[in-house]
Amino acid sequence: MKSVQLGKSDLMVTPICLGTMTFGEQVDEPTTHQILSHAVERGINFMDTAEMYPVPTKADTFTTTENYIGRWLQKNPSMRQKIILATKIAGPSRATPWVRTNPGMSTQDMKNSLEASLRRLQTDVIDLYQIHWPERHVPAFGNMYYDPKKETSATSIHDQLETLAGFVKAGKVRYIGLSNETPYGVHEFVRLAEQHGLPRIASIQNVYCLINRTVENALDESLHRLNISLLAYSPLGFGSLTGKYDKSGFTGADAPKDGRIGRYESVQKQRWGRPESLTAARRYNQLAKDHGLTPVQMALAFCYNQWRVASTIIGVTSMAQLDENIKIWGTQLSDDVLKAIDAIRWEIRDPAV
Repeated sequence: MKSVQLGKSDLMVTPICLGTMTFGEQVDEPTTHQILSHAVERGINFMDTAEMYPVPTKADTFTTTENYIGRWLQKNPSMRQKIILATKIAGPSRATPWVRTNPGMSTQDMKNSLEASLRRLQTDVIDLYQIHWPERHVPAFGNMYYDPKKETSATSIHDQLETLAGFVKAGKVRYIGLSNETPYGVHEFVRLAEQHGLPRIASIQNVYCLINRTVENALDESLHRLNISLLAYSPLGFGSLTGKYDKSGFTGADAPKDGRIGRYESVQKQRWGRPESLTAARRYNQLAKDHGLTPVQMALAFCYNQWRVASTIIGVTSMAQLDENIKIWGTQLSDDVLKAIDAIRWEIRDPAV
């Protein structure tokens, strides 16, 4: 895999990024360490985590993922120089008061989060520090519409950038990024950074998969013109695009016991657990089989080959899954398959928005 540049930064990352949100919930610490080491052995240099991981986030488990990674780095100190380490600071409380209770994102709150992540990860610097979701009210995580009446913003984007600039100046953060952002947010972060000489965002981490291609509804143009790299998360639609739910459904008697959607009631109530999402996933999964592909092959190859995507974030629970996902790199989808994918989307749009 040839490394790619993130935005205008000097971060050179592999086009496959190891996501870690299962570590500490579905994956124990010894297995986590094995997967992390194996990823590096297989050539992956990019790893993404967050202060609120694992998912589903809970009061008694959040921060566990960073702790696992930190202890892995402590045991394998040479690994720190081999990887680009990304983590995320949570936005204001999103039914997660154990992460942050104050409104907005004050400088002190952000400092507390950064220092805690540095301690847990046992590192002196975060290569890419991302805002996990916007401080202001935006439609995200299954909410479709922007509603001005719900605005509760207490910290301006300019103030957030000023705080992040302090982190960069102190040498504790190399570059900054966003996650779950909108075209407006991306433009405003770039405009204010350029106007005031503040750090420029290098990347944005948003969902992008066959059942949610909303990135293509204007955000992709913004990213292209502003030279911001897309880190695509949930390329397998939280597992629905693997085919494992096709016969049983998410909660049927024969549903896979290790499936995240079926395993966690909170996920079933979100965008991934919608009946429409499963209906769409079944259509895409059958399309893959009709063309001699596995659903996983088609779903990942779709993301891997998109000009919009700089790096695809894969979440795994075993080394076998990791190897399978890496092996798919280089798979090309035929024009017929791509046309059929677009035909399905034209009919059913983006049910997991």
